[in-house]
Amino acid sequence: MSSLNFKVFSTPFNRGGHPWIFAWLILMAGVVLLGLAGKESLPWAFNLPRPWHIPIRYWISDFMKWLLNDFDLGLFTFREFTRSLAWIIEQPYWLAKSLLSTGFLEGQGSDAVEIFPRLSWLALIALIVLFSHYVSGWKLALLTGSCFAYLTVFGQWESAMVTLSSIVIAVPFGVLGGLLLGIAGHRSPRFEMALRPLLDLMQTVPVFAYLVPVLILFGFGPVAAMIATIIYAMPPMVRVTMLALAHVPKEVVEFGTMAGCSTNQLLWKVQIPSVKSTLMVGVNQVVMLSLNMVIIASMIGAGGLGFDVLNALKRLKIGEGIEAGLAITLLAIALDRLSQSAAQRPPPMHGSPKQGIFSRHPYIFAAFACVALTWIGSTFIGALNIYPESLRITTGAFWGDLVKTININYFEQLDGFKNFLLLNLMIPVKRFLLGLPWITVVAVMALAGWQLGGFRLSLLCGCLTLFIAFVGQWPKAMVTVYLCGLSVIIAFIIGCPIGILAAGNDRLHRIIQAFIDTLQTLPSFVYLMPVVMLFRVGDFAAMLAVVAYAIAPAIRYTDHGIRRVSPHLIEAAVASGCTPRQILWKVRLPLALPEIMLGVNQTIMMALSMLVITALVGTRDLGQEVYIALTKADSGRGLVAGICVAFLAIISDRLISAWSTRRKAELGLE
Repeated sequence: MSSLNFKVFSTPFNRGGHPWIFAWLILMAGVVLLGLAGKESLPWAFNLPRPWHIPIRYWISDFMKWLLNDFDLGLFTFREFTRSLAWIIEQPYWLAKSLLSTGFLEGQGSDAVEIFPRLSWLALIALIVLFSHYVSGWKLALLTGSCFAYLTVFGQWESAMVTLSSIVIAVPFGVLGGLLLGIAGHRSPRFEMALRPLLDLMQTVPVFAYLVPVLILFGFGPVAAMIATIIYAMPPMVRVTMLALAHVPKEVVEFGTMAGCSTNQLLWKVQIPSVKSTLMVGVNQVVMLSLNMVIIASMIGAGGLGFDVLNALKRLKIGEGIEAGLAITLLAIALDRLSQSAAQRPPPMHGSPKQGIFSRHPYIFAAFACVALTWIGSTFIGALNIYPESLRITTGAFWGDLVKTININYFEQLDGFKNFLLLNLMIPVKRFLLGLPWITVVAVMALAGWQLGGFRLSLLCGCLTLFIAFVGQWPKAMVTVYLCGLSVIIAFIIGCPIGILAAGNDRLHRIIQAFIDTLQTLPSFVYLMPVVMLFRVGDFAAMLAVVAYAIAPAIRYTDHGIRRVSPHLIEAAVASGCTPRQILWKVRLPLALPEIMLGVNQTIMMALSMLVITALVGTRDLGQEVYIALTKADSGRGLVAGICVAFLAIISDRLISAWSTRRKAELGLE
């Protein structure tokens, strides 16, 4: 057991030992000396002089103006080109919206006349249930039917259909675009090398940052919102495609080549079908990210459930916001389960005896029958087309009264708790980070990168940190680090014990997994409403919202990491006479630590994405800078602030991943 303990507790920092300790001591001495010298002696080390700032934001804004107003492609201008793309996407969107929401209309505005009705609520639920039963069975049919029934009964159907109209168009575009880019990346290593940093930026730059360019290029409305959604949701599909094609068995490729397939035939008839289940994981991610974008897209004209949540937040109508947010969650759950089940459905059996057309396609005929019957019935019974308002249910008053009761009876306790954390934790940490010399922070990042990953990681971390300083975003970046850092620490303090408990109890594990699945499908804006109504606006409310939103990975990865510890090591520890507590603290947790740190990494990513949303409740960080840029349509300002957020995410991701990889190698886990 002693050898096991030595292996578990040895760290990557022990390798090389004294040189690294010596380097860190020199760096810390430099920090102390700069602190003693003070801002008066070396003002440039604490506050970068304005003449040193690189005006990238103005360059980007000027470029966007030139692109839109002066760039001419010969036959047409760039503005005409972007508007043409918007028109192409608008046509299928109009068809989907007419079918699901408005009906097919002739004329404009108040003069519009319905020439063909939309799909009724009863018909759509019947179609969803039939398709669910086809791909999986009655359990899935009951789940999806219940989710869509909620939309009807709670009065969310109209908005949900507007949202669904944009999703059913944005998802195919995102999947197709991601698939084609992934194929190009698989075929060309150079293109893949150029694509990966771009994908990193697309996944880490806050969505608000590129809403402004999309708004400028494509105008205000649902089409611009769909384009922003496609950009946001596409990267996972690209990555999954490249990963899946890279892992196609060589035997499969050789068999296709021997059969005389051309390059394109080999791709579309051999490689793509062989990795269909993996590609469906990417499709599932596109669906979920598209739904995650619903509220943000409503800021540039998407409408639907996202607009309802945003409107409820502005009016502090917590009940309305929760109902609309839950509608998005249930829509996400239904589409998620459908896409997963479709991916896992086995291919049809070949060689079965010939049957009649009705026997071979029962679901298709049942679907046509449902649509026809409900359409005929709705001409006589209006309730079959539009669910009666008298039968609708709402819980808005309950949630509003609950928050009001808590505020009346527990205001002093909540306010005292808030002030205690603000005065004793949050403000001191904020002042400490804002008081650090920027030059020493750059040095710390570079030295940490060198120790964990070598020269290339050191150069990357140092350059990204320098970029934040030289574009004039240093103070706001430090406020972002303070809010994100405290939120991640609190989320980890709460989430890690829960994950440990879940790892030791299967029943609790299932309950907690269902709970955090729900947490991760709730729209981010929903977290803002209760904290604002209980704690008002400010850093404290923002931190609570971030903790609630980002806690799921801390729980999930702790649970997953502990469960992955080899049973042989546990048996060895038991044979050595360890108690259950010793096994947990001396074997399970140290061996699971690399996996847990990856959970911390994901928590940081989610916290940074949520911090941009919390700009709505009064934070003064990079998120607020991005939001202000959106309100002023300042593309340069928003993109620079968004890139700074992305660089913070990339720095933390690379450092933690490098530590986790090295730690796993030392423990013999990889």
